[in-house]
Amino acid sequence: MLAPVFTLLLTACVPGASGDRRVLVSAAASLADVFAEMESAFEEMHPGVDVVLNVAGSAALREQILEGAPTDVFAPANMEIMDQVLQTGVVAAEPAVFARNLLEIAVPQGNPGGVVGLEDFAREELFLGLCAEGVPCGEAARETLTKAGVDFVVDTNEPSVRSLLAKIGAGELDAGITYVTDVTAGADGVDGIVIPADLNVFVDYPIALLAADNETAATFIDFVFSDRGSAILGGHGFQTP
Repeated sequence: MLAPVFTLLLTACVPGASGDRRVLVSAAASLADVFAEMESAFEEMHPGVDVVLNVAGSAALREQILEGAPTDVFAPANMEIMDQVLQTGVVAAEPAVFARNLLEIAVPQGNPGGVVGLEDFAREELFLGLCAEGVPCGEAARETLTKAGVDFVVDTNEPSVRSLLAKIGAGELDAGITYVTDVTAGADGVDGIVIPADLNVFVDYPIALLAADNETAATFIDFVFSDRGSAILGGHGFQTP
C-alpha cells in the first residue's frame, strides 16, 4: 500500500498568499462526483480558498499538462498515465494511490439487449461500446474481456467513461463496460451487471502535486487522504488502499 507523502496538517491555517488561495485540480472523469464533494468540503474547512476542478478523460488531461496547462494537482485513473507525466519532471512530489475502483457492465434501463455477462460483447447484433484504447477505463475493459476469453466486437470507442455512460443511458448502445462507481452513482437510465471477481480488474487512482510552491494544493491532497476524504470516497463506492 502506498502511503501519502504529504505532511501538512489539515488543522493548520491555509497560507494567506494570494497565489496559494486557488487550487487547480485536474481529475479523471470517473472522479467528477466524488471530487465535487471534496471541493465543497475543503472550501468549507478553508474559507477563501477556491478549488477549481478540471474533469475529463485521463489521457486528455495528460495532454493538457504536457502542453503546459496550469495544474496544481493531478489525479488520473491509472498509474501509467501518471508515470508519463512524471517523466516530464513537472511533478513536485512522488504520487500516491488514494482510491481503487472495479469494472461493471452498464446497460440501458430494462436491458433491452438481454445482456447477461461479458460473453455478450461478442454478439455482433448488439450495439456495444468501450472507452477508447489509451483511456484507463478502456484499457481495463479490454484486459477484463481478454481474461474472459471474449472475442469482443465494439461499435464505438469513447474518450471518457462519462461519454460512454451518456450513450448507454440514452439507449444508443446495448451495453458498455464502465466503473462500478459510475453505476453506483445512479447514472441516468443505466443499470449494472456485475463482472465476476476472477475476471474483474482493479483500477488504482494516483494523485500528485504539480505545483511545489502552492501549499494549499498540498493541503488539499492531505485532505483527500484524511478520514473525511476517505469517508467521501467510500460514500461514492470507491475503495481506499
